[in-house]
Amino acid sequence: MEIRPTTEEDRAVFVDTMLSAFGLFAEHPRANGGGAWWSALEMDRNLMAVAPDGRPVGTAGAYTFELTLPGETVVPVSGVTAVGVVPTHRRQGVLSALMRHQLAELRARGEVLSVLLASEAVIYRRFGYGPATSTGRLTVPRHRGAFARPRAGGADSGAATRDAGSVELLRRADCGPLLEEVYDRYRRSRPGALSRPHHWWALGAGQPPVGSPPRYVAVHRDAEGSPDGYASYSLDSGTLTVDEIVTGDDEVFAALAAFALAHDLVTEVVLKHVPADHPLRHRFADYRAAEASHDTDWLWVRLLDVPRALTARGGWLTDGELVLDVEDEFLGERGRHLLTVRDGKADCVPTDRDPDLSLDVSDLGSVYLGGTAPSTLVRAGHVRAHHPDAAARADALFRTDRPPHCLHWF
Repeated sequence: MEIRPTTEEDRAVFVDTMLSAFGLFAEHPRANGGGAWWSALEMDRNLMAVAPDGRPVGTAGAYTFELTLPGETVVPVSGVTAVGVVPTHRRQGVLSALMRHQLAELRARGEVLSVLLASEAVIYRRFGYGPATSTGRLTVPRHRGAFARPRAGGADSGAATRDAGSVELLRRADCGPLLEEVYDRYRRSRPGALSRPHHWWALGAGQPPVGSPPRYVAVHRDAEGSPDGYASYSLDSGTLTVDEIVTGDDEVFAALAAFALAHDLVTEVVLKHVPADHPLRHRFADYRAAEASHDTDWLWVRLLDVPRALTARGGWLTDGELVLDVEDEFLGERGRHLLTVRDGKADCVPTDRDPDLSLDVSDLGSVYLGGTAPSTLVRAGHVRAHHPDAAARADALFRTDRPPHCLHWF
């Protein structure tokens, strides 16, 4: 079997092989690739496994993204995608060969992190990826969607919301540049968020509102008229489904949710991709009005270079030291690292000191963005704490002021 890079000339056979691995059917992308979810594939970054008889039997791809880390540090990452093996060649080492080859290529590019969305949660931990963010949805019957009056006091305490802006209704086809601008501003401030490159918007690649299905968009503007948030939505059989609300402001989020809940001809509103820490549920006069569901992992993170990844991360809220003994079973590597944090900056160097924590590189991926406390993995039996206070010290170091969250689908 050969693992070889692809070119633009391989696009059709790459897509066909990938679709057959997932048991899907689809038309070939148009000449410019627009409209299909795979139209943003970067063919010079993809790999194909080829059997001795010349048949393609597996695929693996990578997108070029930026990831926002705690502390609003932005770093380049590879978004691993289109990973699959055709049914006739599974459990023959094809997937492992593709992933090993890809990791070598990502390291050769000088990248310190790679990320993916896992189709099945049992697959990717063995390749060093750990679940790092989660997402969920809220379903609210419209007749129970009234907001409570704020109880914090102040001049505006008589209002159900404290928003001074306005909402404008647009069609998705008429506001692409505006959405791109608002999303890009948002993703730079939210740990765990990925960039959406311009060509994704231009091609209509991915899921709405990036993708091509028609949507209405409620655009929020501040008191000066500048756009500072949006909600993309569709209405079907009395259910209004919000694809995403994009804003870094809780008041704007609440205003856009209220807009959806006030829509006529609606019996319920489904808000997708609501961060677990979001205060929206506490806004409702009836706390039980919003039913939480579809709580699931989203972004999985893999460290390609442990010292560089830890020093790239910001948002350290306390000083301290921690010795991490990190095993990378898939690549046959093991390293012991002294992590030292001073004044919000980290240094990470090799050490022969006794470890505080022993963990797999996938576990480090889970705690890296601050979405999983190290003590949780200690309690789960995955991370070994060598001292009574080691887990608590690790929790304090990796804690962030806001949990990571990712909206982007790839």
